[in-house]
Amino acid sequence: MDVLIMVLVSFLGYILMYHLYGKYLARAIFKLSKDAVVPSREFEDGVDYVPTKKEIIFGHHFTSIAGTGPIVGPSIAIIWGWAPALIWVFLGSIIMGAVHDFGSLVISLRNKGKSISEFTARYINSRTRFFFFLIVFLALWIVIAIFGLVIALIFNIFPSAVLPVWLQIPIAIGLGYIIYKKNGNIILWSVIAVLTLYATMVLGSYFPLQMPALFGIPPTGVWTIILLLYAFWASVLPVTTLLQPRDFINAYQLLIAMLLMTAGILAAGLSGRLELVAPAVQMHPAEAPSMWPFLFITIACGAISGFHSLVASGTSSKQVKSEPDALFVGYGSMLTEGALATLVIAAVAGGIGLGYKAADGSTLFGVQAWSTHYASWTAAAGLGSKIAAFVTGAANFLTSLGIPQQIAIVIMGVFVASFAGTTLDTATRIQRYIISELAMDLKMPVLSKRYPATAFAVVTAGLLAFASGADGKGALTLWPMFGAVNQTLAALALIIITLYLRTKGGVKWLVAGLPALFMAVMTLWASLLNQTNFISARNILLLSVNGIIILLVLWISIEGLVKFFTTNGKEVEL
Repeated sequence: MDVLIMVLVSFLGYILMYHLYGKYLARAIFKLSKDAVVPSREFEDGVDYVPTKKEIIFGHHFTSIAGTGPIVGPSIAIIWGWAPALIWVFLGSIIMGAVHDFGSLVISLRNKGKSISEFTARYINSRTRFFFFLIVFLALWIVIAIFGLVIALIFNIFPSAVLPVWLQIPIAIGLGYIIYKKNGNIILWSVIAVLTLYATMVLGSYFPLQMPALFGIPPTGVWTIILLLYAFWASVLPVTTLLQPRDFINAYQLLIAMLLMTAGILAAGLSGRLELVAPAVQMHPAEAPSMWPFLFITIACGAISGFHSLVASGTSSKQVKSEPDALFVGYGSMLTEGALATLVIAAVAGGIGLGYKAADGSTLFGVQAWSTHYASWTAAAGLGSKIAAFVTGAANFLTSLGIPQQIAIVIMGVFVASFAGTTLDTATRIQRYIISELAMDLKMPVLSKRYPATAFAVVTAGLLAFASGADGKGALTLWPMFGAVNQTLAALALIIITLYLRTKGGVKWLVAGLPALFMAVMTLWASLLNQTNFISARNILLLSVNGIIILLVLWISIEGLVKFFTTNGKEVEL
């Protein structure tokens, strides 16, 4: 019953804060205007700049920022207890993450749809812009390689998810054709598309597809190659061909999955079988780093994530057709992600106790199930382990509704893989924008074109993925520092938002300034602790890359601080 109360109270809190704090930001802080000219209309090209209804762009934006982030982070941070994880997700998403996403989107809308790296020059100065680009490129480099691996791991662990995930592509293309070419009813055909997707899930449960090793390459490596090739193809297509319709399907899929999980929690809670089996607080779990500051970089998506600023200013700002829509898309999406992260916490803190298959094949229940999976930081830290914990707990909720375990596993496996795929597509597309902008700065016009820039993004990610061998897990080498890099990017985005609001006068800047200060302290603290660990381990690669990141972040932060105290309240033209 505690799990049910936790979820319901959190959901009510998100709805309340959207209408109170979110609308206050839109009205009093950013002053959104329906008469403002937005990039999607000013630069409409049918490929990247496409005016889109807010319901559709919400689907694209949410599925792009979510990915597996709100699943992976809470699934490992729960080791410090469900209470710290829940508090950080709830408060972080409302007063930090949603402000970060909303602010990044609004500023990009008012800067010709430019990326946050691009308009750093406007709100700080031109010499920081190149450094910001480097940080963004590094973050996306790791994201593309990692999310290709994440999907590969899902396919390897849950082969029944393979068929429906790939069949979702022609379903989405068909949906896009009917909506945009034949003017079909969006709601009707989206529902039909989602029902078709769920039919393929039943098909997948009976026809699991296990990838064999090919030419000496393990299954995860084979899948990673296929997924990177797919990412190239998907990210060069017009957004209306695949990106938007598939994301709209995924938005419905998300809603259905969240409703099923919530209904399952209600059913299991009322039956008396569901309880919180994770400890409320566990300050010193075996082998784990300190909760302060690592909780705040372990849970990124779901609370606040720098990657979101890249989506908001990279793709979403080119599709929003009216400034007031930014509230629903930017602020609303982040609170929805917070709600998803809350369900993940419920799944790994309570759902896993309804039944967990141990390594020896036995099925464990209650506290014993949780304690076995989270015996130590090492036991819970692997990507496969995180994903399995959520899928198992969530599937247990669905079985409480009478859904067969076999089907429940497919539903949740496809859910995770679909969102990871959307993040892979969007990250590749944004990396193309970053490379194009960098190429223009470096006087390399050939690399600024759509296909060469996308090829460079995919090839470099592939080199990272296979740097450690044929299994495609090379990006895991840089994974220990990715959380800090991602959250540092969030702090830097909040600094830009703070400086933007500073030009508007008064104390409006505080809504972003205080979160910026908190995130800067937490992430630099974590980065410095990571640096000492890398020194002890004599890991030259991580030591060098992390050291460069720390220097760049300190540089940009100091430049931002100087700008804050010397600004004359005027903006610089790009």
